[in-house]
Amino acid sequence: MSFVQIDNLHVHYGNTRAVRGVTFDIPRGEVFGFIGPNGAGKSTTIKVLATLIAPNRGKVTIGGINVPENPMQIRRMIGYMPDFFGAYEDLSAAEYLHFYAAAYQVPRRQRDQTIADVLKLVDLQEKFSAPVDSLSRGMKQRLSLARVLLHDPDLLLLDEPASGLDPRARIEIRELLKALKEMGKTIVISSHILHELAQFCTRIGIIEAGKMVTEGSLQDIYRNLGLLQMVHVQVLNLTDDLVKQIELIRGLASVERQTDRLAIRLRAEELEAEDLLDAMYRLGCRIRMFQPEAMDMETAFMKLTEGKTA
Repeated sequence: MSFVQIDNLHVHYGNTRAVRGVTFDIPRGEVFGFIGPNGAGKSTTIKVLATLIAPNRGKVTIGGINVPENPMQIRRMIGYMPDFFGAYEDLSAAEYLHFYAAAYQVPRRQRDQTIADVLKLVDLQEKFSAPVDSLSRGMKQRLSLARVLLHDPDLLLLDEPASGLDPRARIEIRELLKALKEMGKTIVISSHILHELAQFCTRIGIIEAGKMVTEGSLQDIYRNLGLLQMVHVQVLNLTDDLVKQIELIRGLASVERQTDRLAIRLRAEELEAEDLLDAMYRLGCRIRMFQPEAMDMETAFMKLTEGKTA
């Protein structure tokens, strides 16, 4: 059974239909990347999961618990990080986290250790006594993530966590999210930085004008779209005859022989990179380098959407 389930979700703001029949589910331990233009309904859907907005229609459950009917129980299970940092800037980082640890009802005897642990996890232990208003935006984002981890939630709801960050800060947030994924957290993350989502999300949902355009694993989406994946291969014993044999592998769109390597394009719906590697070994290729390029999330997004908003 899926940990998060949304079935036929509708949310209206007056006459504006922000979310229109969205349906998806997320198994426990998955990282779900929520993609869409501004106004598509991403933040609204996340706010429904965070118990901040009641749906007009539809079923929303987390861990089998009905979200709108049991908001206090749900809030103990989730960590919600909005797309802006609403910190009390006249507090130190430690005071800020102590305040929220008390709000989350973390036992007093455990608070110091819990705060030390989350600060270490987000690499802010040296900023323990620093005023919040002295921190960079990237540090504030990491402090905000530390806040939502204080009560060890099962589900993290992260709305544009890398918004407005410089490249170094985005990398730091990305590496932190990878660590949380390895810890087994279930994560819902919305973002416009598509290529970064593709690096660590296990499932993707693309929403436009309040409707879910597609949802599933990255490989499923690429396969359905018929996208090509580029693989660079260096073969030590390469001959013209061996190239001809490689070209006969089913699922290849093209094989280009370059100076010291092959540039192979494969059809994602027919052949995965791992299967190509197995097939080349069976042909007797002595492979020194095998490097698949990351699939192009931007191409998938542009093919599936029309630039509409709700």
